[in-house]
Amino acid sequence: MGSTKDEVQVSYDVSNEFFRLWLDERMNYTCGVFEGTDNLEEAQVKKLNVIHDFAKITPEKRVLDIGCGWGANIEFLAMDKGVKDVNGVTLSSAQFEEIQRRNVPGVTAECVNFFDYEPKEKFDALTSICMIEHVASPEEARNGRAVDLYRRYFKRAHELTNPGAYFGLQTILRNFVPRTKKDIQDIGWVTYKIFPGGITPRMEDIVMGVNPYWEVVEVKTRREDYGKTCWHWRDRLRKNETLIREKWGNEVFDDYDRYLSTCVTAFDKHYQSLAQWSLRRID
Repeated sequence: MGSTKDEVQVSYDVSNEFFRLWLDERMNYTCGVFEGTDNLEEAQVKKLNVIHDFAKITPEKRVLDIGCGWGANIEFLAMDKGVKDVNGVTLSSAQFEEIQRRNVPGVTAECVNFFDYEPKEKFDALTSICMIEHVASPEEARNGRAVDLYRRYFKRAHELTNPGAYFGLQTILRNFVPRTKKDIQDIGWVTYKIFPGGITPRMEDIVMGVNPYWEVVEVKTRREDYGKTCWHWRDRLRKNETLIREKWGNEVFDDYDRYLSTCVTAFDKHYQSLAQWSLRRID
């Protein structure tokens, strides 16, 4: 169900050095928050603060980050917020290697499918930043299974938490259906070439999927912020074009330039959006 380990490796295991060239210095691979800034590094810290606040995290709470990527959020929680017990799970071997390399005190991580993850203790707060896109595949969504799969995800999150827990969640959203041939082709290409096995949910999918496990307390959409984030990523990618073509080949550069250009268009034309959610556990 959703993205397999092999499919996740297609999306995230190109090369840690490659992603480091065009992501922010913390290696956030998700939407920043451009409130009062045009700087990508600052925008990503603002995003991490939003998710921290939505999850009601305090230093003494035991926290799990579902789909922790290269470790940007778990390192932020430990180093910037003083959280003493921070945990992460990722299915990407390359991302897990980067987390091990960082070796942040108070941070532990496992390279495992979230649904197979069995921690020794439950958690007081959860975060997950753009991982739920890997929970259902395009085929499963077409067959009407997406909401059931998202509900399974939220049920598992509920099982891993203590009463009173909050969940800071960030999700990309499918919105309008493309109407031009080129946009349809580009978005379909990104879905199957760059992120095989995954698909972005619709907002109503999440609203239905959280029940009966989590209450939606607050939602903030940030469509324009994600368009700006993708613009910054593409700009940095293009500034490193010569190196990328020499080191990883023409196809990698061309694919990622097309992918990021498609994302800029998709957020501009409302094909995609983004939502940040504060969820409260229903006890």
